[in-house]
Amino acid sequence: MPGDVVKLSLGAVVAADVRLTEGQILLDQSMLTGDLLGMSMTTDNVRPSPRPNAWRIGALTIAGVFMGISELVFCTAILAIAKFRLGLGIETLRTLAFVVIVFGNQATTYTNRERRRLWSSRPSRWLLGSSVVDLLIASTLATCGIAMTPLPILVVGGILVAAAAFAFLLDFAKVPAFNRLRIA
Repeated sequence: MPGDVVKLSLGAVVAADVRLTEGQILLDQSMLTGDLLGMSMTTDNVRPSPRPNAWRIGALTIAGVFMGISELVFCTAILAIAKFRLGLGIETLRTLAFVVIVFGNQATTYTNRERRRLWSSRPSRWLLGSSVVDLLIASTLATCGIAMTPLPILVVGGILVAAAAFAFLLDFAKVPAFNRLRIA
């Protein structure tokens, strides 16, 4: 995904050498933390449009760029705080980058699934279940230090809370943006 390439390279801007390892990229791009969530979207409960939609590619592209930049800002902010305020080292920042990307993708998935507010429709059980599995896998890998430097559980929990807050803030910005683009 192009958005993931941008997010993976953000480490070069925030902190020198903060890049995901090959193993972390494989975990992020594998069924463990991304594909399972994407596949479960096919079972989701969002409401269909009441009338046929016109494919206004320009507006959809702008909406996608808006959502992608929002996630990039979230990821960059977390990494900047971790490096400059908490003084985390490069290896720990790599683990943090993995967790932030996984949790940020979860947040944007839930804001993207509904044109109205993210709570306008209840997600399917499969979507919720795959989210829980993805979050548990990423959290376990990060806190236990499997294929990466371990992170304290409080840091991982803090990132989860930050991602949830990000989802609600993004949702409040998304609705007016989508209305302006006439894709709501």
